[in-house]
Amino acid sequence: MSPAKLKPVKTTGLRYWMARALEECDHVSTDFSADPVHDLRVALRRCRSMADGMMAVDPDRDWKAMKKAGKRLFQRLGTLRDVQIMMDWIEKLAHVERALLPALPPAPQNPADATDAASSAGSAPEQPHDPVARALLEILQARESEQKHEARAALSEFDRKQWRQWCHTLPLRAARIRPGSPVFKHLALERWTAARELHNRALRNRSQVAFHTLRIGIKRFRYIVENFLPDEHKAWSNDLKHMQDLLGEVHDLDVLWSTALSCHIFPDEASRKIWHERIAKERAKRIEEYRQCMVGPDSLWNVWRAGLPQGKQIQEIATRRMKLWAKALDPDFPHSERVAGLAVELYDALESAALLNTKRVPHVSRVPHVSPPLRDMGLSNATNAASRNGTPTRDSVRACLYLAALLHDVGKSKGNKGHHKESLALIKDHGAPLGWEPENMARAALVARFHCGTLPTRSHTALRDLMPEEQKLTIQLAAILRLANALDFAHDGHIRHMKIENAIMQPNHRSRRTNGFLRKPAKLAPHEALIIAAEGFVPNSSTAQAVAAERYLLETVLRRPVILKALTLSSSRQIAIQPGKRAS
Repeated sequence: MSPAKLKPVKTTGLRYWMARALEECDHVSTDFSADPVHDLRVALRRCRSMADGMMAVDPDRDWKAMKKAGKRLFQRLGTLRDVQIMMDWIEKLAHVERALLPALPPAPQNPADATDAASSAGSAPEQPHDPVARALLEILQARESEQKHEARAALSEFDRKQWRQWCHTLPLRAARIRPGSPVFKHLALERWTAARELHNRALRNRSQVAFHTLRIGIKRFRYIVENFLPDEHKAWSNDLKHMQDLLGEVHDLDVLWSTALSCHIFPDEASRKIWHERIAKERAKRIEEYRQCMVGPDSLWNVWRAGLPQGKQIQEIATRRMKLWAKALDPDFPHSERVAGLAVELYDALESAALLNTKRVPHVSRVPHVSPPLRDMGLSNATNAASRNGTPTRDSVRACLYLAALLHDVGKSKGNKGHHKESLALIKDHGAPLGWEPENMARAALVARFHCGTLPTRSHTALRDLMPEEQKLTIQLAAILRLANALDFAHDGHIRHMKIENAIMQPNHRSRRTNGFLRKPAKLAPHEALIIAAEGFVPNSSTAQAVAAERYLLETVLRRPVILKALTLSSSRQIAIQPGKRAS
């Protein structure tokens, strides 16, 4: 085959990097020199970073196991790599600005020691004239030898057979979500948001730890872009790598200076001052270059943010991520989707009939001002302000119910018995994706927990620490979810639609005027039964029996009986008729 027809070798993706890790294990085992150690660490880091990203949408246990398998080897190689990088920096710094150093005769060397040093470093570099550099190199060469033994032991414990099995199974799971999909863009936005916060913190306090943590945050963002967003990677890869390298060199210099201080190698204050100025100069040069690229309206932060989800897309994609996660755990996710549709339909009907007494707050679109930090993340003030003052918006409550219905059966991945409690634990452990407030996710987890089993009460251990209004809201949503779940008791989708038959729905706009006066919608009389007509409902069926058992909580919440009946043809014709008008 001619070279022009050769298929290009893929150098990204989980399959490539997992295979690359095995290849680098063979390379590094020869002598644990600097380049093979670096290459193996890069391969392991990328595999673990991609596993971390996939865990957000795929709860398969092998992702966590793969991350853990390479952790010890990665850490041991990291310690060795830090020593090797410091030795490189000493050689660079000791051979610059020689005019600042006093002229010293070369230190006598033992030939045997020189041979050992050359074998451990891979080559025999010219020894620096600075006694501080020579002393620190001797200490680091001894440390390098010790760390090589530790790294070799960790490499022998690395289970390559299991890793090869994961090379076949995990890339197939990762391929279920196509590269460049909105889900991966949302994941990248999470990494961007976390890294941007670390950037603000680092520029505020300028500590060594802050800049090192910032480097890790940018690295995590870079790896998501590189492996899951090919178009964005093509446009951003050079800048991302350059920023990561700048902060990496800042960290290397910080480690070098702290190591030099801890080893007490400075013979006098003058030599200490010379080395401190030299390291500080190199460090400041890289910090300033980073600032020039990452601060201001034309910063790289804004360039990257412009290519990621904006505004309402953020919560929509976050919900899609949660659906992917639930689909991997729920043995009958279509049932949960049907229950979610019925629950939202029932909530809308009850809320429009003014039977829930929920507090209305302005919608997001009605709040014109958006503060800059929230605008950076694509979020507005409305939902966040409502969360801060304890009054959730109607849209957020509705979204909580929808999410709780989608996730209510994820606990069945661990068995049917007590699955509602497992659902609560799984949702809590998952946490809130970007676009969802933690308070709303916590509420959705509680509503999912009470979709069956013990009835929720204010004194229940899961609810007793909540504020009274939050307790009331959670119980209301749980009552709606229990009834919606019962309506699909047979898991066959037989019930497709429902409506409240004996209550006039309020229009979305303000009450209509009649002869200049506001007309208030008619309400049900106190204790009057609420009649719900459900399309496909069959009396005396197993579904009807489940509904009879599960409607009690909603009856308690509404303080009125709830009656379920079949939706007749005449009733279904009235669905399209506006409130207050008669059918012709």
